[in-house]
Amino acid sequence: MGEAKRRKQLGLMPTIFPFEAELTAEAKATLIRGPEDPQLREATLQALESTQLAGNAWASEYRTALVFAGKYQGRLYNAQDVEQIPVPPLRRITGEVVLNRTPAEVDGPALGIPGGVVRLREQRHSMDGKKWESLPPVRDAARVRRIIDENPAFGIDGETIGQFSVEHWAEGRIDVEPEPPAGALEILEDMAREWHGSTPDLWAKYHAELVPEGEAPAVRRTFFELRHIAPLQNPTRGLLSVRGGYEIYPLVDPMYSLDGETWLSYDDPDAEPVEDDFLQAFSEMLNMETVSAVVHADGRVEWDEQEDIPAGQEERIRAELRSATGAGDPEKWASWTRDVMRDTFQAQQSGTESGLTENGEWPVPVAVRLDLAKDALEDPDPLSQTFIESEITFDGETWRDLYDEEMPPELLLAIANMKPNPPAGE
Repeated sequence: MGEAKRRKQLGLMPTIFPFEAELTAEAKATLIRGPEDPQLREATLQALESTQLAGNAWASEYRTALVFAGKYQGRLYNAQDVEQIPVPPLRRITGEVVLNRTPAEVDGPALGIPGGVVRLREQRHSMDGKKWESLPPVRDAARVRRIIDENPAFGIDGETIGQFSVEHWAEGRIDVEPEPPAGALEILEDMAREWHGSTPDLWAKYHAELVPEGEAPAVRRTFFELRHIAPLQNPTRGLLSVRGGYEIYPLVDPMYSLDGETWLSYDDPDAEPVEDDFLQAFSEMLNMETVSAVVHADGRVEWDEQEDIPAGQEERIRAELRSATGAGDPEKWASWTRDVMRDTFQAQQSGTESGLTENGEWPVPVAVRLDLAKDALEDPDPLSQTFIESEITFDGETWRDLYDEEMPPELLLAIANMKPNPPAGE
């Protein structure tokens, strides 16, 4: 009561204005009702237009919510199935504009504006601007998991655009390497400010939450990956945020430096500092120029015409990839793909019971996508030492990311039918 009285005396009690805004599919907002002050109305509209999803991102969000709410009947196997779901062109968002409060001081989702917040309450959708419906949030984790397993389209990832190193200095400067695509620079800079702190007080506070007894750093470094929007948003995929038509994923452990030259990991603050040249080399490795090749079980090796394959090396590369993968030999191919799946997913689930055994029938992919280091294509060393298996497909249409946090549904089904490994000595 004392704090409330003090805030009232200082003129800091919250002032609340209910609002309702209508947004188009491109997130262009119009206030139906809200505060009368022109500056406050403009701040509300800007907050909505800069944060609410638009275009493909809005379509992905809506279709995902529709499926989780149980409003779609049938199974979604591929991107074409998902695209058949119509997306409402109109949204209405209701809530309050609250002055003299920060997002941390109000319940539920809120957007910061000068002097206050825009608190979001409800979102409704309409196909025609007359009938409005809302989709209830699904909070049952088991139900979400079941829906994901029943709809293989949740396993489709957005195409990777690139990985970026973001260095944020205490005085505010932000350096991004390599140069991101148009429109992505401001997004990555905003993500850095949110992660690291946009003011000196927040900078010190966020660092102290991770390293309680350490001094505030001179610079912090985070790695992000940008992808195009996936047909459906999979909450198990490790997605950090969706902004400006991009999906944003965190990569490796963030780092900090007291002097801008040697670096420490937030994951292990007691480890020895790492020299900057090592981290720079790691950053370059993340952004290593690669070409993509698809190896089929029947022995075909293909790549897109735009892939920069050295002239005269095509047949040698195909032969080496067939030899390394066993493509064209059903037994060798099945053995190699089984090893790839087992090693990949056991490594991701180290310390847990993965369910992977040597027994039972393993699903056999019809094709595997490999990423080959461009610099190694003309080297005498075997390509098997340099390529990375990135995706597999069991039907030739739906590709499964080998580095996703979740196993492909086809592999989960096989695990259910596998017999456990016998105890040692039997």
